[in-house]
Amino acid sequence: VPKQMLEQVLRQLQPLCTTEQQFLEEFFQLSHNTAGLPGLEVSARSVLSSLLSQSSLQPEEFTTQLLSEIFMCLEPELRGFLDICNKVHPFGCLQVLATLSDSVFGMWGSSSAPSSSFLNTVLGNVLLLAKSSFNKRVGTLCQEIEETKMPSRMKGGILPSVNRFEEFVGFSEEIFRTARRRRELDRAQLRLAISVFSSINSLSSANLKVNTDMVMMENFHHIHCFLCQKNIQCLEDKKREAKQRYSEHMEKYVIKYLGQPLEKLNHFFEGVKARLAQGVKEEEVSFQLAFSKQELRKVMEKYPGKEVKRALETLYRKIHKHLSPEENLLPVVWLSMEREFIRQYQEFEDLIQRCYAGSGIAMDFSMEDLLSYFSSITLSN
Repeated sequence: VPKQMLEQVLRQLQPLCTTEQQFLEEFFQLSHNTAGLPGLEVSARSVLSSLLSQSSLQPEEFTTQLLSEIFMCLEPELRGFLDICNKVHPFGCLQVLATLSDSVFGMWGSSSAPSSSFLNTVLGNVLLLAKSSFNKRVGTLCQEIEETKMPSRMKGGILPSVNRFEEFVGFSEEIFRTARRRRELDRAQLRLAISVFSSINSLSSANLKVNTDMVMMENFHHIHCFLCQKNIQCLEDKKREAKQRYSEHMEKYVIKYLGQPLEKLNHFFEGVKARLAQGVKEEEVSFQLAFSKQELRKVMEKYPGKEVKRALETLYRKIHKHLSPEENLLPVVWLSMEREFIRQYQEFEDLIQRCYAGSGIAMDFSMEDLLSYFSSITLSN
């Protein structure tokens, strides 16, 4: 509504100020392009000469002074309108900024119709005020986003700072939908994106009841999807960064929880890899007391196929409980889990063949069994 009101006011002001300025220039013969009004040449010149002799003003400045006195309430009223817009909506100044930008730069760039230099100056002053007001509001919002404290009982989902960022972007894009200039808006959106990324990065596991990587994964995924929908040019780099961060935190989340189904086996082979990295020969690893064939058999006995499947089912339920349904990331995360689990399985088999060759030691479940476990869990949920 403020935008429509201001547009209507400007449509009425432009011809009014232009006509008044043209009249003054013709009446006082202040313009080189006017011949003056018939019958008034002598009196106009005498009045002009008298007025100009009392001041050091140039004819153009004299016209501006006359218009300033005629329209002395114009700029204060426009400033008051801006103040009211700011009180009605936290970013009411954005509507004024969008409207004035189009109007001012439209008049400057138009050669088809005459415009009032006085009105250009007044609107330019109010435009600068609207820019200043907008930048202050954006700065305040950035600070609030960065300083937002997470709710103590928050279990995950989309963070308040992300919601505020989306609300601003949605509101501002609607305001600037038909705008011809959006430089100030682009800067503001980029500032806010940097702040919301900083807010997510500052998450601490001490403040959350769930895995931090999971929360960061969901929020960066949410931002990436949102920016894909909006397709905002100035935020393309942030969209790519959000996708990268989402992938990174999903990988960390997957690796953290994948160690649980085969935790002791994973720990055993991590030790084997550490010995190999220290220079122990593959055929000598089994002679290390902690990594002997007997110790490996003891560990592997703890993971029969049925137990592995049961552990995977428990893992699936835990992930399902953690992830928020709105983001629909469960299928993606579970598929990533499956790929990582298969990679681990293949790595374990490779280490057994290299370091325990001819021992007859093998895991209780095959690759086919493992694939069937994941397939069964996926289909039953």
